[in-house]
Amino acid sequence: MYVAAKGGEKAITKAHALLAERRRGDPSVPEVRVDQIAQQLSIAVDRVMTEGSLYDRDLAALAIKQARGDLIEAIFLLRAFRTTLPRFGFSQPIDTAAMLVERRISATFKDLPGGQLLGPTFDYTHRLLDFALAAEADAEAGGAEGRPDRGEAHTPQPAMPRVTDLLDAEGLLEPDAPFNAADPVGDLTRAPMAFPAARSLRLQNLARGDEGFLLALGYSTQRGFGRTHPFVGEIRMGQVALEFFSEDLSFTVTLGRITVTECQMVAQFTGSAKAPPQFTRGYGLAFGQQERKAMAMSLVDRALRCDEFGEERKAPAQDEEFVLSHSDNVQATGFVEHLKLPHYVDFQAELDLVRTMRREFAGRRAANPENDAEAAE
Repeated sequence: MYVAAKGGEKAITKAHALLAERRRGDPSVPEVRVDQIAQQLSIAVDRVMTEGSLYDRDLAALAIKQARGDLIEAIFLLRAFRTTLPRFGFSQPIDTAAMLVERRISATFKDLPGGQLLGPTFDYTHRLLDFALAAEADAEAGGAEGRPDRGEAHTPQPAMPRVTDLLDAEGLLEPDAPFNAADPVGDLTRAPMAFPAARSLRLQNLARGDEGFLLALGYSTQRGFGRTHPFVGEIRMGQVALEFFSEDLSFTVTLGRITVTECQMVAQFTGSAKAPPQFTRGYGLAFGQQERKAMAMSLVDRALRCDEFGEERKAPAQDEEFVLSHSDNVQATGFVEHLKLPHYVDFQAELDLVRTMRREFAGRRAANPENDAEAAE
């Protein structure tokens, strides 16, 4: 049981003031605005929205500013705010097949209906510092003639068929589980995780999970700790419609569009007594442009499905309880950082215990000096 530390209010107030001063930095440097963070640090904003379970670019940007760029602290702030919001219903499942695509690639098929769209990606950039960016603000302030060329505006492409549909058409891919709107859907934000967990709950957990933790687990599966040899069936990023069924109107209305990244991994399965040899799926979905997160999520999702395919659990990424219990960075941060709180009484008890054991140890050595002689030989 944890209790709040009391006392030292003046020191805490001063610490808050110092934190605000450090967050602001040198007053002679213009303060970064929330809209600048939302526009120019968009991938950081996307991560905070995804792991904070709240799609709001401005609030995520505000949280990043308040947290001085500490993304886990920003995620914590966003989740805390989310708990204050009323819930008036549930949206319909988004249809990523109808996505207005900005980026869409496949590592399994070169020629695709609709083609491959590189979109905004670091994949083909040189990992060299661009010092011109340091002077870019000054160039833009100097007028249009000093501004860098931004290239042509990118227009999202209309809906494209899924790559996995090509495999599905030949019966080479496990079919999607049928969706039944009447089936209850668990909610990790309202009920604690219980094991074994349904795949829908696992995917919720992984979507909120720490990107670095999932990346490490996904990497481990590629190095032999997971029995999967995956291929990127498709990564697509773009805008999807968010719809809500109104009981009052008795029909579905579109609330707007959000940007998401979806990844489907395909992995070979040799078959079983009930299922023929085929490819199986791993799935990942994240807000905004979060390819690394979606890919890691899909790798871990496939590893956690080992029981479905009769595969032996041998690797950490296949251990459902281990993965799902330790993937949440807010919980992990709270448990690790609580060690900074006063533990004076606990430590004094252990200190007394160690001192007592040392006295007993010294007494045994004094009573049996021959043991020391034997140890020296």
